[in-house]
Amino acid sequence: MRARVFVTLKPSVFDPQGKTIADALHALGYGKVEDVRQGKYFELDLATTEAVQARALASEVADKLLANPVIESYRIEVD
Repeated sequence: MRARVFVTLKPSVFDPQGKTIADALHALGYGKVEDVRQGKYFELDLATTEAVQARALASEVADKLLANPVIESYRIEVD
């Protein structure tokens, strides 16, 4: 089973990389782009066929290694 983990900075945390990207897009003429937030994406191939187990394992991995819970949040998709 595959789990996808999307890690992003919490809304209250300043995102300098996202700000730099937004500024660059504005300079290129993409004025309608109001804001950019960058993040990380992980795919985990898991040795289980149970979606509940896959989600629990992915959540545990994200809590312990993939995300910094102080400044980041994450969401998980399982298929």
